[in-house]
Amino acid sequence: MAVAATGFFDGVHLGHRAVIETLLQTARERGEQSLILTFWPHPRTVLRGGSRELRLLTSLEEKRELLRGLGVDRIEVLPFTRDFAALSAAQYLDLLRREYDVTSIVLGYDNRFGSDGLSTERIAQLMDSVIVPSADDISSTKIRKALSAGEVGRAGAMLGYEYFLSGVVVSGNMMGRTIGFPTANMKLREPLKCLPGAGAYLSRVEVEGRQLWGMTNIDHKEKIETNIFDFDEEIYGLDLKVTFVAKLRDEIHFRSFDELKSQLEKDREQAKSLL
Repeated sequence: MAVAATGFFDGVHLGHRAVIETLLQTARERGEQSLILTFWPHPRTVLRGGSRELRLLTSLEEKRELLRGLGVDRIEVLPFTRDFAALSAAQYLDLLRREYDVTSIVLGYDNRFGSDGLSTERIAQLMDSVIVPSADDISSTKIRKALSAGEVGRAGAMLGYEYFLSGVVVSGNMMGRTIGFPTANMKLREPLKCLPGAGAYLSRVEVEGRQLWGMTNIDHKEKIETNIFDFDEEIYGLDLKVTFVAKLRDEIHFRSFDELKSQLEKDREQAKSLL
């Protein structure tokens, strides 16, 4: 038997964590499993409403890792299809009982689900429910807006951790190396990941288990380049994780290589002063 929480949980932010903490506590009190039922892909990509603008805070595997880190006993991923979206709340709750042995459900205060969009109060009439109050009005949408504005500190405060990107190092145009600032160019593993706004950032960099510091530039074409401090190894094809600590400046268009090099030297000096 299990106590469940259900939703997309993009970012596994502090609002989600209030629900998950209640889930864990309720499951312990009842001697049952804590179960997260999440969806993939994002409902917008199936239903098409605003799907072109959709950006994710976490890939599916990142979401799983964050949820495991919170101590959830079991995580199930439900394929989100048009048929699934057509289920009424009552049909969905029946599926939870039948397929996952769910005895109770933990809900955020503003949860609505099922094709009939039942409110938390109506859901509580259909299944034993625990309703969690608002967590300071935190939402995935607000976090995406903060990231788009380059406000990585504010985004991290809502997430409960510093925002990061994961990908693989690919070859670039080698321009940085010619002016003394070699960069690792990242190809994202999840193409829909939300990028911080264009500009330069102080970043923590993880490669081959090593924790390093650097500065990461994101341009208006969504190219991601990281200059790793005091590091000059070939890492093409390796996994890279970049965590955003603070914004250094907005994107600048340079008229010459000398101008670019001069600014990068200032960026590095500013970044190192923040360490």
